[in-house]
Amino acid sequence: MNFRSDNEAPVNTTIMQAIVAANSGFDESYGYDSYTNKLQQEMQKLFGCWCEVVPLTTGTAANSLAMALTTPAYGSLLCYESAHMMTDECGAPEFYSGGAKLIGIGGDEGKINTGSLDNYLAGVGVHGEHECLVSAISITQSTEAGTLYSLQELRQIKSIKEKYGLLLHMDGSRIANAIASLGCTVAEVTWKSGVDLLSFGATKNGAMMAEALIIFNPKIAKEIKRMRKRAGQLISKMRFVSAQLLAYLKDDLWLQLATHANQQAQLLLHALKSSHEFIYPVQANEVFLRLSPKAIRQLQKQGFEFHVWPGSHDIIRLVFSHATQSKHVVELIEALKKPL
Repeated sequence: MNFRSDNEAPVNTTIMQAIVAANSGFDESYGYDSYTNKLQQEMQKLFGCWCEVVPLTTGTAANSLAMALTTPAYGSLLCYESAHMMTDECGAPEFYSGGAKLIGIGGDEGKINTGSLDNYLAGVGVHGEHECLVSAISITQSTEAGTLYSLQELRQIKSIKEKYGLLLHMDGSRIANAIASLGCTVAEVTWKSGVDLLSFGATKNGAMMAEALIIFNPKIAKEIKRMRKRAGQLISKMRFVSAQLLAYLKDDLWLQLATHANQQAQLLLHALKSSHEFIYPVQANEVFLRLSPKAIRQLQKQGFEFHVWPGSHDIIRLVFSHATQSKHVVELIEALKKPL
C-alpha cells in the first residue's frame, strides 16, 4: 500500500485515453499543433486573463525557467529555506539563470514568514553593487509540508513584492490540491494575488508527464520560447503533453482528482487526531506523523510504504493521490490504532 508519493501513482484513465487519441494521424510539431493552440485558449478561460502557456515535461524545468525569466545572473531569488527549488533541484534554477543565487527565508509550516521576508528586504542594498540584486520571490502552493498559503497571506506577500518592486513566482506542483482545499478560484490564488508566473503541475495529480509554466506578466514573457529551446524543453511532439493538460482541465477533472486525494488525508486526520501527533496542519494531500522507530518498522513490515522524513528518525510523510483507495487508508488507520 503506497503512501510514499503521488509521483508514484498511475496515470489517470481519462488522461491516458487522451494521449492515445492524440496519437491518431499527423499534427504540426514544436508547439504549433492544434492541441497546444487549444490549451492556450483553455488556460486563458480558466484564469480569466491573458497568459502565456508554456507546456513542459518536468516541474524542475518550470521552476528553473521561472527563475531564469525573473532573475538575472547577478541577481537573487528569495524562497522558503527548504523549498523544493532550494533542496531538491540539484542547482537547476541557478544553472538555468546563468548563476543567480537562491536565498532561503525562514518561516513555519513550510511557509515564508512575511515579517522575516520584509525585514530581509529592508536591509537589501546596503552593500550596493557588491551584493546580488534581489529580483524575485518564490512561494510554493501547496507547500512541501502539505500546508497552504491563505488568501490573506498571499495578499501580504503581494504587498511586500510591490513595496520592493519584485516579481512573484508560485511553485504549483500541487496547485490543484491547494485550490480544492481553499475553495476559491485559481485566479484568486495566482494573478489576483500578485503572482507573475506559475509552475502549473499536473504530473503529481494524474498526468503522465505534463507541467506548464503560466506567465501572467507580459513584460517577462518575451524570450520564454528561446529559453525553453535552450533548456531542452521544446518538445517536438508537444501535442502529447498538451493533450494531457486539456484532458486534465476538461470538466474540472483536475479538481476532482485533487479533492479525492485531499479527502483521503482528511480521513486519516479525523480518525487519528486525538491519538497521534501531526507535525503540520493537514490542509492538502500530505500528512506528517510522529511515530516511534519501532512503530515505523512494524508498519513497513506490514506492507505500508512511506518516507521517513530526512533528518529525522521518528517522522513519516504520507502522501495521498488521486489513485489512493479509501480501503487502504482504513487499513492504515486500523494498523496505527493498534499498539505498536
